[in-house]
Amino acid sequence: MKGFLNINIIITVILFIGMLLMDFIGFKIRSYRNSKNITEYNTGLGPIEGALLGLLSLLLAFTFNFSASRYDARRQTIISEANDIGTALLRTNLYPDSVRNLLKADFKQYVEARISYYEVGDDENKIQLASDRSALLSQKIWNSVALLSQRPENVLRSQQMIPAVNSMIDITAVRDDKRIAYVPNSILYLLFILCLSSAFIIGYGRKEKKPDWIMLFFFTLMITITVYLILDLDQGRSGIITMDTAHQKMLELRKLLN
Repeated sequence: MKGFLNINIIITVILFIGMLLMDFIGFKIRSYRNSKNITEYNTGLGPIEGALLGLLSLLLAFTFNFSASRYDARRQTIISEANDIGTALLRTNLYPDSVRNLLKADFKQYVEARISYYEVGDDENKIQLASDRSALLSQKIWNSVALLSQRPENVLRSQQMIPAVNSMIDITAVRDDKRIAYVPNSILYLLFILCLSSAFIIGYGRKEKKPDWIMLFFFTLMITITVYLILDLDQGRSGIITMDTAHQKMLELRKLLN
């Protein structure tokens, strides 16, 4: 379901609290070792901290770019599908009124099914139902066009219409594939582990007697906001960043039908 409160926000809030907790644990362990006059542990901590933070930065940049590219690919696919449907719909005007009206009636149902495919949100059952309905309607349109192509007077019309309908049908498989192409879970798990480990090392390596909670808060906040954007970009049907703008191209097809 679309909305601000979703699982991604819950995950990032837990990550935020977890990073603060790991920093606190690291700081307490250092304080304990200082109280026992254990000082040798500090040797080489700076390079380790720098290497771990560098690895975290690299993985954040890589994962963010991966999610952003997936988001853009999904967005472009929606626009391409709207263009393909629009092309096929306009080419119905090549046929006489009696045929054109029947084809447009089928196209109207098909467009509504494709609009529903996005508007049902993240509910996989509803997505599958909308996809199945789209497949049935596209098959009906294809059968009508194939039957019309057998008439000698429709040879030139069919040469224009058949490729357009074929492209309209093919793009649905591409769009469904883009929808389920997410960042691998193993990369996300590694990202969460690195976030928590980095927070622990920062707390463990802090030389001050008291933590600077303002700096710690904003560091943790920036990391968790970046993680949230990665998760949000990777889905596109819920959260703050959606593909509603691209979906407007599908809604505009209704104007052609009217």
